[in-house]
Order: sequence, then structure tokens, then C-alpha cells
Amino acid sequence: MFSSIQLKNILLILCGSAIYALGVVNLNIANDLSEGGLTGLTLIIFALFNIDPGLSNLLINIPLFLVGWKLVGHRMLIYTIVGAASFSLFLSIFRQYLMFDIPLKDDMILVALFAAVFKGVGVGVIFRYGGTTGGTDIAARIGNKYFGWSMGKTLFIIDIMIITSSLLYLNYREVMYTLVSVFIASRVIDIVQQGAYTAKSVMIISEKNDAIANKLAYDMNRGVTLWGGKGGYTGAQKEVLYCVVNRNEIFRLKSTINHIDPSAFIAVSDVHEVSIQGYSLDEHRNLWKIDKEK
Repeated sequence: MFSSIQLKNILLILCGSAIYALGVVNLNIANDLSEGGLTGLTLIIFALFNIDPGLSNLLINIPLFLVGWKLVGHRMLIYTIVGAASFSLFLSIFRQYLMFDIPLKDDMILVALFAAVFKGVGVGVIFRYGGTTGGTDIAARIGNKYFGWSMGKTLFIIDIMIITSSLLYLNYREVMYTLVSVFIASRVIDIVQQGAYTAKSVMIISEKNDAIANKLAYDMNRGVTLWGGKGGYTGAQKEVLYCVVNRNEIFRLKSTINHIDPSAFIAVSDVHEVSIQGYSLDEHRNLWKIDKEK
């Protein structure tokens, strides 16, 4: 039996598959736009031989599952089967019952953008909750294990080969729009998978670390961690301060540091998710403020 968390993950993977399939049917297929990966291959087969893309997607995935089942854990295999099978099912159902006749071929930029959003959100949700849509993901794992190929490079090469093969039934214009859509979708996938929330992590090296740490802790209500460091050129021992703040606080933080030590070294990086004792960054900050006021 599945736990409540596993059932939640499976339900969200199903939702992601439905979103992706709805976009493929009403944007890619309806407007002669191709795709990358195994989905792109099924669209080529559909265009040339009129075979249902849901059926071909499932049939191509079955041997990949049989070959690649040892490469993934038991849980991921289940999630992958759920993702691939549900995506195939939704492709067939939506093509029969939810294919809307919306004339958009005169505005292929709009088609490419919306196709990217549907794929990005759908696949991003699937990835975020541990699933995949099968296909080239498994092929890349096989290449990585047995031939030492980079998974990223393998997926990129497969995408290029499939999109280029789309010239069998598309013109150059539509293939170029496909490339734009695939690129944008990859960015959206990252946002959905990692979380739209972005904080900032800050590393500080200063001769006045104690004053800076005290100011950040009590004026900005932010925790500060001190690391031991050593100068690469001078060999001198130094302390490195590490702190995470919201994006809208970064200007105030830098102003505070510069007011205390104008010569301080400050390095700022993006952080896509912050969790402290089960709370988000803002939730933990509010609890910390309540405890301090008590």
C-alpha cells in the first residue's frame, strides 16, 4: 500500500501529465508544432503514419522500462510508470474529447510561448514530485551507466536529432518555433521544480565580523553562521559570515554591512528554497521574533 505522501505525489504527477498532454494536443498537434524528446518522436509518427501519439508513446516506453528498470529505485520506477502511462492516456483522451478548434497558426509566437508554459508547468510538477515521463530520461540513464555519456548532453543530442527529424513533415519556420518553445519550457521547468521563491545567500568577509553579525541578528532578525577561513595569498586566518535573506532585503543588508565596514567583501547568490526546522524562511523569522518578544 502507498503512504499518504506517496499518494499525494502520484496525484500531482497525474495532474502534471494532464497539463502537459493538454498543451501537446491543443498547441503542438493543433498548430503543427513539434517537440523534443520521445513526445517529439510520437508526433513525427503521428504525422507520417497517423498512429495515435498516446499509443505510440506507451509502446515505445515499454521496452525502455524493461531495459532500464534496474537503473532506478523501486519508488522512482513506480512514479515513472505512472507519469509515462498517464501522459499516454491523457494524450489519447484529450485528442478525442478535448481538442479545441482555436485558430492560432497565424500567431506562432503565441503558440510557442503557451506550448512552453504548458510543458514547463506540467513536466516541472512531474519532476518536482519524483516522476518522469519516461522515454529519453531512461535512455539517457542507460547511456550514462553503460557508456559513460553525460545525461545532459545525451538528452540535448536526442532532442536535436528528433527536432531536426521533424523536417520530414514540417518546414524550417515551424522547427525554429519548436526550438524556441523547448528552450523556454526548460526555464519554466526549472522554476516549477525548484520553486518560484528565490532568496539570497550572502557570504561576508570583514575585519568587523562581530559587529556585522550582531547587527544582522538583532536589527534584521536574521541568523548568521560563522565559518573558519584562510586567506589564499596571505595565509591569515579569517572568519566568513553566511546569511540568507529575502530578495527585498538585500539592499538593506548591503547598506548595513557597508556602514560598518566599507571594505568588507560581499558575495551574493540565489537560493531557491529555504527550510529551517520544517518552516520556510519567513515562517521561521516570524517565530523567532515572537520568541524574542517574549
